[in-house]
Amino acid sequence: MPNLSRRTLLRGTAALGLGTAATAGQQTQALAAPGGFPNYAFTRVAFDKTKLQYAPARKEVIFPCVRGTVGRIANPLGRFYLYFAPHEAPGGLCLAYSDSLGGPYTEYPNNPIIARSWSPHYTVSHVSSPHAMWNEDTNEMWMYFHGENTTTRLARSKDGIHFTYDKGVLSTAMLPAGTTEASYARVFRHDLPSRNARYVMVFMINTTANRRSIGWGWSRDGRTFTFSQTPLITPQQLGVRDLGAPTLAGHNGSMFVIYHTDKGSGGSMRITEVGNDFSLRKHLGVFHAPSAGYPDNGRCAAPSFGQENGVKYMIYEAGERLEGSIAIAKAV
Repeated sequence: MPNLSRRTLLRGTAALGLGTAATAGQQTQALAAPGGFPNYAFTRVAFDKTKLQYAPARKEVIFPCVRGTVGRIANPLGRFYLYFAPHEAPGGLCLAYSDSLGGPYTEYPNNPIIARSWSPHYTVSHVSSPHAMWNEDTNEMWMYFHGENTTTRLARSKDGIHFTYDKGVLSTAMLPAGTTEASYARVFRHDLPSRNARYVMVFMINTTANRRSIGWGWSRDGRTFTFSQTPLITPQQLGVRDLGAPTLAGHNGSMFVIYHTDKGSGGSMRITEVGNDFSLRKHLGVFHAPSAGYPDNGRCAAPSFGQENGVKYMIYEAGERLEGSIAIAKAV
């Protein structure tokens, strides 16, 4: 299967929905995006989090991921499924749906679809950071999520709502001594022939030094991964405090990692070109800068990209840590 193009990636990741229209004064001021990517401007939030039925999500929601259902899921609730979660205990993976990529999105009434206790597999303080991948090999929605922060897990579903637990796919025990977190993982279909791999995972690493980096791994089947023992990108390389919530995007025959920096270092999304074989480390600077006002309030993170009817969207986590909303921006 050929390597991921940006168009293929955008189809696969889809984008997020919107809720309340923004005024001109609320538009995010986008910098010139490097790597040939478009600039994005905020349009609206995916939904009003304060009105969610699932109470833990009313204060903060993070890590959006949208997938298209057409041709994949029989009798879906909508053409697009948006997954999100609060992070603070108890967390809980949640679902919203829409017939339009641009929203608005409707909350699924029985959230969370995956909770912090799943007998006999685990009981943890919280589960969060849902990343869904439609697996064309199995015709299933594969959901990667963390709980605790030391462990990334996998669950599988035919309908994108009801999941069967599979296994833990990443833990701190698989990484160098001193690793304290291995979370916020996203998995993408991308060929690495030299490693006999068809899937790539990017994720956040924390250590006893309390400096967060971007890690990565590769897999033949999306279930069993080999992990690099050296971070893909470190904050020291960029002169910032922490990095987090990475995603992959392909463009012009190359691969890029997009991630966010801590608010003290600007709260922006940065971008690094890693090449199709992940041997390159070309740091390209700011991909998207947060607005000072609503909804970013100086911080933007965890982007997910999509395209519908020729319109490109970026759905992202907007707002200060533990106060986030799901925002939608449109290419300008």
